[in-house]
Amino acid sequence: MADVQLKNIKKNYGDVEVLHGIELDIKHGEFVVLVGASGCGKSTLLRLIAGLEDISSGELSIADRVVNNLPPAKRGIAMVFQSYALYPHMSVFKNMSYGLKIAGKSKADIREKVEEAARILHIDHLLDRLPRELSGGQRQRVAIGRAIVRDPNVFLFDEPLSNLDAALRVKTRVEISKLHQELGATIIYVTHDQVEAMTLGDKIVVMNEGRVEQCGSPLELYQHPKTQFVAGFIGSPKMNFMDGRVSAINSEYLDIKLSNGTITQAHVESADLAIGDSVTIGIRPEHMQEGTDAEMVLEGQVTLVEQLGEASFVYMQLDDGAEIIVRASGESTTTIGERIKVCFSPVSAHVFSQSGQAMRRLKAGNVKSHAELARLKAVGAG
Repeated sequence: MADVQLKNIKKNYGDVEVLHGIELDIKHGEFVVLVGASGCGKSTLLRLIAGLEDISSGELSIADRVVNNLPPAKRGIAMVFQSYALYPHMSVFKNMSYGLKIAGKSKADIREKVEEAARILHIDHLLDRLPRELSGGQRQRVAIGRAIVRDPNVFLFDEPLSNLDAALRVKTRVEISKLHQELGATIIYVTHDQVEAMTLGDKIVVMNEGRVEQCGSPLELYQHPKTQFVAGFIGSPKMNFMDGRVSAINSEYLDIKLSNGTITQAHVESADLAIGDSVTIGIRPEHMQEGTDAEMVLEGQVTLVEQLGEASFVYMQLDDGAEIIVRASGESTTTIGERIKVCFSPVSAHVFSQSGQAMRRLKAGNVKSHAELARLKAVGAG
Protein backbone atom coordinates (compact mmCIF):
# COMPACT_ATOMS: atom_id res chain seq x y z
CA MET A 1 0.00 0.00 0.00
CA ALA A 2 1.52 3.30 -1.11
CA ASP A 3 0.64 5.48 1.87
CA VAL A 4 2.78 8.59 2.32
CA GLN A 5 3.26 10.11 5.78
CA LEU A 6 5.01 13.36 6.62
CA LYS A 7 5.72 13.97 10.29
CA ASN A 8 6.92 17.42 11.35
CA ILE A 9 8.86 17.94 8.12
CA LYS A 10 11.10 21.02 8.17
CA LYS A 11 13.44 22.46 5.58
CA ASN A 12 16.14 25.04 6.20
CA TYR A 13 18.44 26.83 3.80
CA GLY A 14 21.14 28.03 6.17
CA ASP A 15 19.40 30.05 8.88
CA VAL A 16 16.23 30.46 6.81
CA GLU A 17 13.43 27.99 7.56
CA VAL A 18 11.17 27.58 4.51
CA LEU A 19 9.00 24.67 5.67
CA HIS A 20 7.68 24.79 9.23
CA GLY A 21 6.71 21.36 10.53
CA ILE A 22 4.54 19.91 7.74
CA GLU A 23 2.16 17.15 8.86
CA LEU A 24 0.37 15.16 6.14
CA ASP A 25 -1.17 11.70 5.89
CA ILE A 26 -1.78 10.58 2.29
CA LYS A 27 -3.65 7.31 1.80
CA HIS A 28 -3.00 4.79 -0.96
CA GLY A 29 -4.83 5.77 -4.17
CA GLU A 30 -5.52 9.37 -3.16
CA PHE A 31 -5.04 12.25 -5.58
CA VAL A 32 -3.58 14.98 -3.37
CA VAL A 33 -3.00 18.48 -4.71
CA LEU A 34 -0.55 20.90 -3.08
CA VAL A 35 -1.72 24.39 -3.97
CA GLY A 36 -0.66 27.88 -3.02
CA ALA A 37 0.88 31.09 -4.28
CA SER A 38 4.43 31.24 -5.64
CA GLY A 39 6.97 30.88 -2.85
CA CYS A 40 4.66 29.07 -0.42
CA GLY A 41 6.88 25.95 -0.34
CA LYS A 42 4.78 23.48 -2.34
CA SER A 43 7.46 22.60 -4.92
CA THR A 44 10.10 22.40 -2.19
CA LEU A 45 7.90 19.92 -0.32
CA LEU A 46 7.47 17.83 -3.47
CA ARG A 47 11.24 17.79 -4.00
CA LEU A 48 11.72 16.58 -0.41
CA ILE A 49 9.32 13.70 -1.07
CA ALA A 50 11.17 12.90 -4.31
CA GLY A 51 14.55 12.94 -2.59
CA LEU A 52 15.88 15.82 -4.70
CA GLU A 53 16.34 17.89 -1.53
CA ASP A 54 17.50 16.82 1.94
CA ILE A 55 15.03 17.00 4.81
CA SER A 56 16.34 19.20 7.63
CA SER A 57 14.24 17.42 10.29
CA GLY A 58 11.15 15.27 10.56
CA GLU A 59 10.24 11.85 9.18
CA LEU A 60 9.04 10.89 5.69
CA SER A 61 7.55 7.43 5.10
CA ILE A 62 6.47 5.89 1.79
CA ALA A 63 4.70 2.51 1.86
CA ASP A 64 5.46 2.14 5.60
CA ARG A 65 9.19 2.64 5.05
CA VAL A 66 11.17 5.64 6.33
CA VAL A 67 12.93 7.08 3.26
CA ASN A 68 14.69 10.18 4.63
CA ASN A 69 18.12 8.87 3.69
CA LEU A 70 17.21 6.89 0.58
CA PRO A 71 18.18 8.21 -2.88
CA PRO A 72 15.33 9.01 -5.32
CA ALA A 73 15.79 5.75 -7.27
CA LYS A 74 15.16 3.70 -4.11
CA ARG A 75 11.97 5.47 -2.99
CA GLY A 76 9.51 3.90 -5.42
CA ILE A 77 8.45 7.23 -6.88
CA ALA A 78 8.25 8.66 -10.40
CA MET A 79 8.22 12.39 -11.11
CA VAL A 80 6.73 14.36 -13.99
CA PHE A 81 8.35 17.77 -14.41
CA GLN A 82 6.95 21.03 -15.75
CA SER A 83 9.67 21.09 -18.43
CA TYR A 84 8.94 17.50 -19.65
CA ALA A 85 12.74 16.72 -19.46
CA LEU A 86 12.71 14.48 -22.56
CA TYR A 87 15.89 13.40 -24.34
CA PRO A 88 15.72 15.30 -27.67
CA HIS A 89 17.78 12.74 -29.65
CA MET A 90 15.67 9.74 -28.54
CA SER A 91 12.38 8.56 -29.99
CA VAL A 92 9.26 8.46 -27.85
CA PHE A 93 9.76 4.72 -27.35
CA LYS A 94 13.37 5.17 -26.22
CA ASN A 95 12.44 8.06 -23.91
CA MET A 96 9.79 5.94 -22.23
CA SER A 97 11.94 2.81 -22.04
CA TYR A 98 15.25 4.34 -20.94
CA GLY A 99 14.65 3.96 -17.19
CA LEU A 100 13.65 0.33 -17.62
CA LYS A 101 16.73 -0.35 -19.74
CA ILE A 102 18.98 1.14 -17.05
CA ALA A 103 17.18 -1.05 -14.48
CA GLY A 104 18.17 -4.13 -16.50
CA LYS A 105 14.69 -5.19 -17.65
CA SER A 106 14.39 -7.57 -20.59
CA LYS A 107 13.53 -6.27 -24.06
CA ALA A 108 10.23 -8.15 -23.98
CA ASP A 109 9.22 -6.62 -20.62
CA ILE A 110 10.25 -3.17 -21.79
CA ARG A 111 8.21 -3.36 -24.99
CA GLU A 112 5.17 -4.69 -23.15
CA LYS A 113 5.25 -1.93 -20.52
CA VAL A 114 5.90 0.88 -23.00
CA GLU A 115 3.19 -0.23 -25.43
CA GLU A 116 0.66 -0.58 -22.59
CA ALA A 117 1.46 2.89 -21.22
CA ALA A 118 1.30 4.36 -24.72
CA ARG A 119 -2.11 2.78 -25.26
CA ILE A 120 -3.44 4.24 -22.01
CA LEU A 121 -2.17 7.71 -22.99
CA HIS A 122 -3.24 7.46 -26.67
CA ILE A 123 0.29 7.97 -27.96
CA ASP A 124 0.89 4.46 -29.32
CA HIS A 125 1.03 5.90 -32.86
CA LEU A 126 3.83 8.29 -31.86
CA LEU A 127 6.42 5.82 -30.55
CA ASP A 128 8.85 6.33 -33.48
CA ARG A 129 8.77 10.15 -33.39
CA LEU A 130 11.31 12.50 -31.83
CA PRO A 131 10.21 15.05 -29.17
CA ARG A 132 10.61 17.96 -31.61
CA GLU A 133 7.96 16.38 -33.83
CA LEU A 134 5.37 16.43 -31.02
CA SER A 135 2.98 19.06 -29.71
CA GLY A 136 3.26 20.31 -26.13
CA GLY A 137 0.40 18.07 -25.02
CA GLN A 138 1.95 15.02 -26.66
CA ARG A 139 5.30 15.71 -25.01
CA GLN A 140 3.60 15.95 -21.65
CA ARG A 141 1.93 12.58 -22.20
CA VAL A 142 5.30 11.05 -23.09
CA ALA A 143 6.69 12.39 -19.80
CA ILE A 144 3.73 10.86 -17.96
CA GLY A 145 4.21 7.58 -19.84
CA ARG A 146 7.86 7.46 -18.82
CA ALA A 147 6.64 7.61 -15.21
CA ILE A 148 3.91 4.99 -15.69
CA VAL A 149 6.22 2.28 -17.07
CA ARG A 150 8.25 2.32 -13.87
CA ASP A 151 5.16 1.13 -11.94
CA PRO A 152 5.99 3.40 -8.98
CA ASN A 153 4.36 3.50 -5.55
CA VAL A 154 3.74 7.24 -5.89
CA PHE A 155 3.48 9.64 -8.84
CA LEU A 156 4.75 13.19 -8.29
CA PHE A 157 3.60 15.96 -10.67
CA ASP A 158 5.31 19.36 -10.51
CA GLU A 159 3.02 21.88 -12.28
CA PRO A 160 2.83 19.66 -15.40
CA LEU A 161 0.29 21.83 -17.26
CA SER A 162 1.91 25.24 -16.86
CA ASN A 163 3.49 25.23 -20.34
CA LEU A 164 0.23 24.37 -22.16
CA ASP A 165 -2.33 26.74 -23.63
CA ALA A 166 -5.75 27.07 -21.97
CA ALA A 167 -7.66 24.57 -24.13
CA LEU A 168 -4.91 21.95 -24.03
CA ARG A 169 -4.54 22.45 -20.28
CA VAL A 170 -8.19 21.49 -19.77
CA LYS A 171 -7.91 18.47 -22.09
CA THR A 172 -4.74 17.19 -20.42
CA ARG A 173 -6.25 17.76 -16.98
CA VAL A 174 -9.14 15.48 -17.92
CA GLU A 175 -6.68 12.86 -19.18
CA ILE A 176 -4.74 12.95 -15.90
CA SER A 177 -7.97 12.53 -13.95
CA LYS A 178 -8.97 9.52 -16.08
CA LEU A 179 -5.47 8.09 -15.73
CA HIS A 180 -5.77 8.25 -11.93
CA GLN A 181 -9.07 6.40 -12.05
CA GLU A 182 -7.62 3.72 -14.33
CA LEU A 183 -4.37 3.18 -12.43
CA GLY A 184 -5.71 3.72 -8.90
CA ALA A 185 -2.31 5.18 -8.08
CA THR A 186 -1.24 7.55 -5.32
CA ILE A 187 -0.63 10.96 -6.90
CA ILE A 188 0.83 14.10 -5.33
CA TYR A 189 0.34 17.05 -7.65
CA VAL A 190 1.65 20.61 -7.32
CA THR A 191 -0.09 23.59 -8.91
CA HIS A 192 -0.69 27.29 -8.29
CA ASP A 193 -4.03 27.11 -10.13
CA GLN A 194 -6.89 26.66 -7.63
CA VAL A 195 -9.39 25.67 -10.38
CA GLU A 196 -6.98 22.89 -11.41
CA ALA A 197 -6.76 21.85 -7.76
CA MET A 198 -10.54 21.81 -7.27
CA THR A 199 -11.26 19.73 -10.36
CA LEU A 200 -8.45 17.18 -9.92
CA GLY A 201 -7.89 16.52 -6.24
CA ASP A 202 -9.56 14.11 -3.82
CA LYS A 203 -7.75 16.08 -1.15
CA ILE A 204 -6.38 19.62 -1.41
CA VAL A 205 -3.54 20.94 0.75
CA VAL A 206 -3.51 24.74 0.79
CA MET A 207 -0.06 26.04 1.68
CA ASN A 208 0.92 29.52 2.84
CA GLU A 209 4.43 30.69 3.75
CA GLY A 210 5.77 27.19 4.38
CA ARG A 211 2.81 25.96 6.42
CA VAL A 212 -0.32 23.92 5.74
CA GLU A 213 -3.16 26.42 6.00
CA GLN A 214 -5.91 23.82 5.53
CA CYS A 215 -6.28 20.28 4.20
CA GLY A 216 -9.54 18.73 3.03
CA SER A 217 -11.81 17.81 0.14
CA PRO A 218 -12.52 20.43 -2.56
CA LEU A 219 -16.05 21.10 -1.28
CA GLU A 220 -14.91 21.22 2.34
CA LEU A 221 -12.42 23.98 1.52
CA TYR A 222 -14.95 25.79 -0.65
CA GLN A 223 -17.83 25.68 1.81
CA HIS A 224 -15.96 25.75 5.13
CA PRO A 225 -12.62 27.57 4.83
CA LYS A 226 -10.89 27.75 8.20
CA THR A 227 -9.05 30.99 7.47
CA GLN A 228 -9.49 34.13 5.40
CA PHE A 229 -6.47 33.12 3.32
CA VAL A 230 -8.10 29.83 2.25
CA ALA A 231 -11.42 31.58 1.61
CA GLY A 232 -9.72 34.07 -0.68
CA PHE A 233 -7.61 31.48 -2.46
CA ILE A 234 -10.27 28.84 -3.20
CA GLY A 235 -12.96 29.99 -5.63
CA SER A 236 -12.97 31.84 -8.95
CA PRO A 237 -13.48 34.77 -8.86
CA LYS A 238 -12.24 34.98 -5.29
CA MET A 239 -14.46 35.70 -2.29
CA ASN A 240 -15.51 39.31 -1.63
CA PHE A 241 -14.26 40.75 1.66
CA MET A 242 -15.74 43.73 3.51
CA ASP A 243 -14.51 45.19 6.82
CA GLY A 244 -16.95 45.85 9.65
CA ARG A 245 -17.64 45.71 13.38
CA VAL A 246 -19.98 43.52 15.40
CA SER A 247 -22.99 45.69 16.31
CA ALA A 248 -25.28 43.04 17.82
CA ILE A 249 -25.09 39.37 18.82
CA ASN A 250 -28.17 37.16 18.57
CA SER A 251 -28.63 33.45 19.11
CA GLU A 252 -28.62 32.62 15.38
CA TYR A 253 -26.80 35.50 13.71
CA LEU A 254 -24.53 38.51 14.07
CA ASP A 255 -25.30 42.07 13.06
CA ILE A 256 -22.24 43.57 11.41
CA LYS A 257 -21.94 47.26 10.65
CA LEU A 258 -19.86 47.92 7.54
CA SER A 259 -17.68 50.99 7.24
CA ASN A 260 -20.30 52.71 5.04
CA GLY A 261 -22.92 52.34 7.79
CA THR A 262 -24.79 49.40 6.23
CA ILE A 263 -25.95 46.76 8.72
CA THR A 264 -25.63 43.22 7.42
CA GLN A 265 -26.08 39.80 9.02
CA ALA A 266 -24.26 36.48 9.11
CA HIS A 267 -25.29 33.11 10.59
CA VAL A 268 -22.12 32.22 12.49
CA GLU A 269 -21.11 31.08 15.96
CA SER A 270 -20.36 34.14 18.08
CA ALA A 271 -18.74 32.68 21.23
CA ASP A 272 -15.37 34.30 20.53
CA LEU A 273 -16.76 37.71 19.55
CA ALA A 274 -17.96 40.76 21.45
CA ILE A 275 -19.85 43.86 20.38
CA GLY A 276 -17.42 46.31 18.81
CA ASP A 277 -14.96 43.68 17.61
CA SER A 278 -13.48 44.25 14.15
CA VAL A 279 -14.33 41.46 11.70
CA THR A 280 -14.25 40.78 7.99
CA ILE A 281 -17.36 39.50 6.25
CA GLY A 282 -16.90 37.33 3.16
CA ILE A 283 -19.43 36.63 0.38
CA ARG A 284 -18.66 34.63 -2.73
CA PRO A 285 -19.59 36.32 -6.05
CA GLU A 286 -21.88 33.42 -6.97
CA HIS A 287 -23.85 33.89 -3.73
CA MET A 288 -24.71 37.49 -4.63
CA GLN A 289 -27.24 38.65 -7.18
CA GLU A 290 -28.43 41.84 -8.76
CA GLY A 291 -31.59 43.33 -7.23
CA THR A 292 -33.16 43.29 -3.79
CA ASP A 293 -34.74 39.81 -3.63
CA ALA A 294 -32.55 38.56 -0.74
CA GLU A 295 -32.39 39.91 2.83
CA MET A 296 -29.07 41.79 2.73
CA VAL A 297 -28.74 44.64 0.21
CA LEU A 298 -25.64 46.60 -0.83
CA GLU A 299 -25.45 49.53 -3.20
CA GLY A 300 -22.62 50.82 -5.35
CA GLN A 301 -21.35 51.88 -8.76
CA VAL A 302 -20.37 49.47 -11.55
CA THR A 303 -16.72 49.80 -12.59
CA LEU A 304 -16.40 46.85 -15.00
CA VAL A 305 -18.54 44.13 -16.60
CA GLU A 306 -17.02 40.89 -17.91
CA GLN A 307 -19.47 39.02 -20.15
CA LEU A 308 -18.62 35.32 -20.46
CA GLY A 309 -21.79 34.11 -22.16
CA GLU A 310 -23.31 31.86 -19.50
CA ALA A 311 -22.59 34.48 -16.83
CA SER A 312 -21.43 38.06 -16.35
CA PHE A 313 -19.02 39.23 -13.66
CA VAL A 314 -20.06 42.66 -12.43
CA TYR A 315 -17.36 44.62 -10.61
CA MET A 316 -18.68 47.37 -8.38
CA GLN A 317 -17.41 49.85 -5.81
CA LEU A 318 -19.40 50.40 -2.64
CA ASP A 319 -19.78 53.86 -1.12
CA ASP A 320 -16.99 53.18 1.40
CA GLY A 321 -14.56 52.30 -1.40
CA ALA A 322 -14.73 48.51 -0.99
CA GLU A 323 -14.68 46.63 -4.29
CA ILE A 324 -16.79 43.51 -4.82
CA ILE A 325 -17.61 41.13 -7.68
CA VAL A 326 -21.09 39.77 -8.41
CA ARG A 327 -21.72 36.74 -10.62
CA ALA A 328 -24.78 37.87 -12.57
CA SER A 329 -26.83 36.27 -15.32
CA GLY A 330 -25.34 36.02 -18.80
CA GLU A 331 -28.26 38.16 -19.98
CA SER A 332 -27.40 40.98 -17.54
CA THR A 333 -27.73 44.43 -19.14
CA THR A 334 -25.76 46.22 -16.42
CA THR A 335 -23.29 48.78 -17.80
CA ILE A 336 -20.16 50.54 -16.52
CA GLY A 337 -20.98 53.64 -14.50
CA GLU A 338 -24.45 52.45 -13.54
CA ARG A 339 -25.47 52.56 -9.88
CA ILE A 340 -27.05 49.25 -8.81
CA LYS A 341 -28.17 47.26 -5.79
CA VAL A 342 -27.07 43.71 -5.11
CA CYS A 343 -28.16 41.28 -2.40
CA PHE A 344 -27.28 38.07 -0.61
CA SER A 345 -28.65 35.75 2.07
CA PRO A 346 -27.13 35.78 5.59
CA VAL A 347 -26.66 31.99 5.45
CA SER A 348 -24.08 32.41 2.67
CA ALA A 349 -21.91 34.85 4.64
CA HIS A 350 -18.55 33.96 6.18
CA VAL A 351 -17.07 35.94 9.08
CA PHE A 352 -13.37 36.16 9.93
CA SER A 353 -11.77 37.52 13.09
CA GLN A 354 -8.95 40.06 13.10
CA SER A 355 -6.47 37.17 13.16
CA GLY A 356 -8.00 35.75 9.96
CA GLN A 357 -9.69 32.74 11.62
CA ALA A 358 -13.16 31.79 10.39
CA MET A 359 -16.16 31.77 12.71
CA ARG A 360 -18.05 28.48 12.47
CA ARG A 361 -21.15 28.85 10.32
CA LEU A 362 -24.41 27.77 11.97
CA LYS A 363 -26.03 26.77 8.70
CA ALA A 364 -24.56 25.10 5.62
CA GLY A 365 -25.54 27.96 3.32
CA ASN A 366 -27.02 27.85 -0.13
CA VAL A 367 -24.17 26.06 -1.94
CA LYS A 368 -25.30 23.35 -4.35
CA SER A 369 -22.38 20.93 -4.33
CA HIS A 370 -22.56 19.41 -7.82
CA ALA A 371 -23.54 22.70 -9.42
CA GLU A 372 -20.60 24.51 -7.84
CA LEU A 373 -18.07 21.90 -8.99
CA ALA A 374 -19.57 21.99 -12.50
CA ARG A 375 -19.27 25.77 -12.50
CA LEU A 376 -15.60 25.60 -11.42
CA LYS A 377 -14.86 23.16 -14.23
CA ALA A 378 -16.60 25.52 -16.68
CA VAL A 379 -14.46 28.41 -15.43
CA GLY A 380 -11.35 26.30 -15.95
CA ALA A 381 -12.49 25.48 -19.49
CA GLY A 382 -12.81 29.18 -20.23
